[in-house]
Amino acid sequence: MTTTKLTPAQHAILAHAVEHTSGKIEWFPDNIKGGARKKVLDGLFNRALITTEGTDWFVAAEGYDALGVARPGLNKKRVGQFEANLDRIIANAEAAPATASDPELEAAVTAAEATWVKPRTRENSKQAEVIRMLQRPEGATIGQICTATGWQAHTVRGTFAGAFKKKLGLNIVSDKPQGGERIYRIA
Repeated sequence: MTTTKLTPAQHAILAHAVEHTSGKIEWFPDNIKGGARKKVLDGLFNRALITTEGTDWFVAAEGYDALGVARPGLNKKRVGQFEANLDRIIANAEAAPATASDPELEAAVTAAEATWVKPRTRENSKQAEVIRMLQRPEGATIGQICTATGWQAHTVRGTFAGAFKKKLGLNIVSDKPQGGERIYRIA
């Protein structure tokens, strides 16, 4: 369990609300006026220690936890109709026998998951793709790299000089066959 650190002003405001007004924030220390009140309230709200109901502010469950005070109504066993229905549905679902998996459904799910865009990692980044292209025996031209990455030619040349040569220390060599396009490789 992590302990939430409160400033003295935040602690005083929350403690007064819990002890005197059933969690409603109505009192502030004398030295906190105007814009300072808004900043304190914003800070408490951003940390989810207070919540709003209409124009009134109330101490949230996390605010009670930060003070080390029991949440109000935590041990009360009052359950509304919605919660009772939800509990019944969950109990029925847990008691239901597990059904055999549907191979057709499983195949459809697997096919759908295969089409999902994979998150970018170091292994499937554009930079890694360019390095793989430059490591091929035939190397790669600026045009091929532009097509594969969507970069412009000046971006490719800048990547060669900056990221590859200076930062990664790769030795990039090029040669130009007669009448052909310049080919780049990692030596």
